[in-house]
Amino acid sequence: MKINLDFERLNSKNPEIKYGFTKELLKIAAINPEKLYDHFDQWNEMLLSDNNIIKWTAIDIIGYLSSVDEANKTDEKIKDLIDFLHCGKLITCNHAIFALGLIAQNKPIYQAKIIEELLRIRDDRFDTGECKAIAVGKVLESFKVFIMDIKNDEAVLDFIQKATESQRNATMKKAFKLLQRIDKIN
Repeated sequence: MKINLDFERLNSKNPEIKYGFTKELLKIAAINPEKLYDHFDQWNEMLLSDNNIIKWTAIDIIGYLSSVDEANKTDEKIKDLIDFLHCGKLITCNHAIFALGLIAQNKPIYQAKIIEELLRIRDDRFDTGECKAIAVGKVLESFKVFIMDIKNDEAVLDFIQKATESQRNATMKKAFKLLQRIDKIN
Protein backbone atom coordinates (compact mmCIF):
# COMPACT_ATOMS: atom_id res chain seq x y z
CA MET A 1 0.00 0.00 0.00
CA LYS A 2 1.52 3.30 -1.14
CA ILE A 3 1.02 6.00 1.48
CA ASN A 4 1.09 9.72 0.83
CA LEU A 5 1.18 11.49 4.18
CA ASP A 6 1.00 15.06 2.92
CA PHE A 7 -0.53 16.60 6.03
CA GLU A 8 -0.99 19.91 4.18
CA ARG A 9 -4.09 18.27 2.71
CA LEU A 10 -5.73 18.82 6.12
CA ASN A 11 -5.52 22.56 5.42
CA SER A 12 -7.09 22.33 1.98
CA LYS A 13 -10.10 24.55 1.28
CA ASN A 14 -11.44 21.71 -0.86
CA PRO A 15 -13.50 19.43 1.42
CA GLU A 16 -12.96 16.45 -0.89
CA ILE A 17 -9.21 16.74 -0.41
CA LYS A 18 -9.34 17.50 3.33
CA TYR A 19 -11.89 14.91 4.36
CA GLY A 20 -10.75 12.39 1.77
CA PHE A 21 -7.38 12.49 3.48
CA THR A 22 -8.95 11.91 6.93
CA LYS A 23 -10.65 8.81 5.49
CA GLU A 24 -7.31 7.62 4.09
CA LEU A 25 -5.66 8.11 7.47
CA LEU A 26 -8.37 6.10 9.22
CA LYS A 27 -8.08 3.28 6.71
CA ILE A 28 -4.30 3.15 7.20
CA ALA A 29 -4.70 3.27 10.99
CA ALA A 30 -7.12 0.34 10.95
CA ILE A 31 -5.01 -1.84 8.66
CA ASN A 32 -1.39 -0.72 9.19
CA PRO A 33 -1.19 1.49 12.29
CA GLU A 34 2.59 1.12 12.41
CA LYS A 35 2.78 3.28 9.26
CA LEU A 36 1.32 6.22 11.22
CA TYR A 37 3.08 5.76 14.54
CA ASP A 38 6.07 7.99 13.78
CA HIS A 39 3.72 10.93 13.24
CA PHE A 40 2.43 11.08 16.81
CA ASP A 41 3.02 14.84 17.06
CA GLN A 42 0.60 15.26 14.15
CA TRP A 43 -2.15 13.39 16.03
CA ASN A 44 -1.56 15.57 19.09
CA GLU A 45 -1.93 18.66 16.92
CA MET A 46 -5.10 17.30 15.31
CA LEU A 47 -6.62 16.62 18.75
CA LEU A 48 -6.50 20.38 19.35
CA SER A 49 -8.17 21.24 16.04
CA ASP A 50 -11.30 23.39 15.95
CA ASN A 51 -12.44 21.21 13.07
CA ASN A 52 -14.37 18.32 14.62
CA ILE A 53 -13.76 15.88 11.79
CA ILE A 54 -10.02 16.37 12.11
CA LYS A 55 -10.28 16.01 15.90
CA TRP A 56 -12.40 12.83 15.60
CA THR A 57 -9.91 11.38 13.14
CA ALA A 58 -7.06 11.95 15.61
CA ILE A 59 -9.05 10.39 18.46
CA ASP A 60 -9.67 7.23 16.42
CA ILE A 61 -6.07 7.06 15.19
CA ILE A 62 -4.73 7.23 18.74
CA GLY A 63 -6.94 4.27 19.61
CA TYR A 64 -5.65 2.30 16.63
CA LEU A 65 -2.04 3.19 17.43
CA SER A 66 -2.34 1.57 20.85
CA SER A 67 -1.94 -1.80 19.12
CA VAL A 68 1.64 -0.94 18.05
CA ASP A 69 2.59 1.43 20.86
CA GLU A 70 5.88 0.12 22.21
CA ALA A 71 6.99 3.59 23.37
CA ASN A 72 3.75 4.10 25.37
CA LYS A 73 2.83 7.32 23.61
CA THR A 74 -0.89 6.50 23.67
CA ASP A 75 -0.70 6.15 27.44
CA GLU A 76 -0.04 9.88 27.64
CA LYS A 77 -3.23 10.62 25.67
CA ILE A 78 -5.62 8.61 27.87
CA LYS A 79 -6.45 11.63 30.03
CA ASP A 80 -7.27 13.70 26.93
CA LEU A 81 -9.47 10.91 25.60
CA ILE A 82 -11.26 10.68 28.95
CA ASP A 83 -11.89 14.42 28.77
CA PHE A 84 -13.43 13.93 25.31
CA LEU A 85 -15.45 11.02 26.69
CA HIS A 86 -17.07 13.26 29.29
CA CYS A 87 -17.40 16.41 27.14
CA GLY A 88 -21.16 15.97 26.65
CA LYS A 89 -20.90 16.19 22.86
CA LEU A 90 -22.25 12.95 21.44
CA ILE A 91 -20.06 12.39 18.40
CA THR A 92 -16.85 13.39 20.17
CA CYS A 93 -17.85 11.17 23.09
CA ASN A 94 -18.53 8.23 20.76
CA HIS A 95 -15.12 8.56 19.15
CA ALA A 96 -13.53 8.63 22.60
CA ILE A 97 -15.46 5.49 23.58
CA PHE A 98 -14.14 3.78 20.46
CA ALA A 99 -10.52 4.84 21.08
CA LEU A 100 -10.57 4.07 24.79
CA GLY A 101 -12.06 0.66 24.06
CA LEU A 102 -9.17 -0.09 21.71
CA ILE A 103 -6.63 1.10 24.28
CA ALA A 104 -8.21 -1.04 27.00
CA GLN A 105 -8.10 -4.01 24.64
CA ASN A 106 -4.50 -3.41 23.56
CA LYS A 107 -3.15 -2.28 26.93
CA PRO A 108 -4.85 -4.36 29.62
CA ILE A 109 -3.03 -2.44 32.35
CA TYR A 110 -5.50 0.41 31.68
CA GLN A 111 -8.59 -1.74 31.27
CA ALA A 112 -10.03 -1.28 34.78
CA LYS A 113 -9.50 2.50 34.72
CA ILE A 114 -11.05 2.83 31.26
CA ILE A 115 -14.04 0.65 32.13
CA GLU A 116 -14.59 2.77 35.24
CA GLU A 117 -14.60 5.92 33.09
CA LEU A 118 -16.92 4.34 30.52
CA LEU A 119 -19.39 3.53 33.28
CA ARG A 120 -19.37 7.18 34.38
CA ILE A 121 -21.00 8.11 31.05
CA ARG A 122 -24.39 7.69 32.72
CA ASP A 123 -23.55 10.66 34.97
CA ASP A 124 -22.61 12.91 32.04
CA ARG A 125 -24.82 15.64 30.61
CA PHE A 126 -25.81 15.58 26.97
CA ASP A 127 -28.04 17.82 24.89
CA THR A 128 -30.85 15.26 25.03
CA GLY A 129 -31.74 12.00 26.72
CA GLU A 130 -31.54 10.38 23.30
CA CYS A 131 -27.91 11.48 22.95
CA LYS A 132 -27.10 9.96 26.31
CA ALA A 133 -28.85 6.72 25.35
CA ILE A 134 -26.81 6.55 22.13
CA ALA A 135 -23.58 7.03 24.12
CA VAL A 136 -24.62 4.29 26.56
CA GLY A 137 -25.22 2.01 23.56
CA LYS A 138 -21.73 2.76 22.28
CA VAL A 139 -20.29 1.85 25.69
CA LEU A 140 -22.21 -1.43 25.58
CA GLU A 141 -20.64 -2.17 22.19
CA SER A 142 -17.18 -1.52 23.59
CA PHE A 143 -17.80 -4.04 26.40
CA LYS A 144 -18.23 -6.93 23.94
CA VAL A 145 -14.49 -7.49 23.68
CA PHE A 146 -14.09 -7.58 27.47
CA ILE A 147 -16.90 -10.01 28.15
CA MET A 148 -14.68 -12.43 30.08
CA ASP A 149 -13.36 -9.59 32.22
CA ILE A 150 -16.72 -7.98 32.96
CA LYS A 151 -18.94 -11.03 33.39
CA ASN A 152 -18.75 -10.84 37.20
CA ASP A 153 -18.19 -7.10 37.64
CA GLU A 154 -21.15 -5.81 39.63
CA ALA A 155 -20.77 -2.19 38.48
CA VAL A 156 -20.70 -3.22 34.83
CA LEU A 157 -23.60 -5.63 35.25
CA ASP A 158 -25.62 -2.88 36.94
CA PHE A 159 -24.81 -0.51 34.06
CA ILE A 160 -25.94 -3.10 31.51
CA GLN A 161 -29.07 -3.93 33.51
CA LYS A 162 -30.08 -0.26 33.69
CA ALA A 163 -29.51 0.02 29.94
CA THR A 164 -32.22 -2.63 29.42
CA GLU A 165 -34.65 0.12 30.46
CA SER A 166 -33.32 2.61 27.92
CA GLN A 167 -35.74 4.86 26.08
CA ARG A 168 -33.77 4.03 22.95
CA ASN A 169 -34.76 0.70 21.48
CA ALA A 170 -31.33 0.00 19.92
CA THR A 171 -29.57 0.59 23.24
CA MET A 172 -32.05 -1.60 25.08
CA LYS A 173 -31.49 -4.43 22.57
CA LYS A 174 -27.71 -4.12 22.91
CA ALA A 175 -28.05 -4.42 26.69
CA PHE A 176 -30.24 -7.52 26.49
CA LYS A 177 -27.91 -9.18 23.97
CA LEU A 178 -24.88 -8.45 26.13
CA LEU A 179 -26.62 -9.89 29.21
CA GLN A 180 -27.53 -13.01 27.19
CA ARG A 181 -23.90 -13.49 26.16
CA ILE A 182 -22.79 -13.07 29.77
CA ASP A 183 -25.42 -15.60 30.94
CA LYS A 184 -24.13 -18.14 28.39
CA ILE A 185 -20.60 -17.74 29.73
CA ASN A 186 -21.62 -17.99 33.37
